[in-house]
Amino acid sequence: MTDATSTRLADLTAVSAQLRADRAVRAKRAALLKHVFLIAASFVMIYPLLWMVASSLKPNDEIFGQLGLTPSDPQWSNYTSGWNALPVSFTNFFWNSAVVTVLSVIGNVISCSFAAYAFARLEFSGKTIWFALMMMTLMIPYHVVLIPQYLTFLQLGWVNTYLPLVVPRFLASDAFFIFLMIQFFRQLPRELDEAAMIDGCSPFKIYWAIILPLSLPAMTTAAIFSFIWTWEDFLGPLVYLNDIKDYTVPLALRMFLSQDSVSEFGQMFAMSVLSILPIILFFVIFQRFIIRGIAMSGMK
Repeated sequence: MTDATSTRLADLTAVSAQLRADRAVRAKRAALLKHVFLIAASFVMIYPLLWMVASSLKPNDEIFGQLGLTPSDPQWSNYTSGWNALPVSFTNFFWNSAVVTVLSVIGNVISCSFAAYAFARLEFSGKTIWFALMMMTLMIPYHVVLIPQYLTFLQLGWVNTYLPLVVPRFLASDAFFIFLMIQFFRQLPRELDEAAMIDGCSPFKIYWAIILPLSLPAMTTAAIFSFIWTWEDFLGPLVYLNDIKDYTVPLALRMFLSQDSVSEFGQMFAMSVLSILPIILFFVIFQRFIIRGIAMSGMK
């Protein structure tokens, strides 16, 4: 190999190394800019939550006087006074919300899984038509059926009780959860059903002994979404509950706002912070099931 060739190879090697170094620097800069953008976007999204937490420690005259997050004189008494500020203690409101939420979660998981199992694994006449009708209910706004439902529950004598909020959950009334579970059930091998049928299992036995244990991610995902949506539901309890002793937490928070006197915003924000703690804890504990359930069910 001549000296000229060796010199040329060395130059090419140096240029290649320089190009790789430049690409590495550009990649690091792009990653840094991406992280800076994501952090800034995350702060913008989480700022309302931080402002609410900060406002729960401020007096009324300071809450809307500044947008800063640091209270000049933290009012920890907003939490203690807000808990007993209404005619009924917030202990009662949290208990009411817990009862409605737990029953709704149980009803949604049981009834929607039954309906999803029928659509995904069984064969019956009119299956396609019933499935299409079920999917069409996803496009019907809740407000369209609100008045007919109210009149029905009024004739049944269920108004001012928890029955209108709980009983529909045991009748597979939420098409979203049915569709979520259908997508998951379809991923399970059909050979499991065939083997169980050979062993003499009934459709219910197949559901209970095979499908249900394998569907824990989908069930947990449905339970989490049902928990969050029911806990923060305002319109349903507002329509059907009249007695303050039966109010849920969202209705109780609305009582802090008064049109005739001074509204206690500090106490309202303090109770709002406490009201979202169950949702945050529930989500943090079970978030891995949400990701797994959605991924395995094929939802986008």
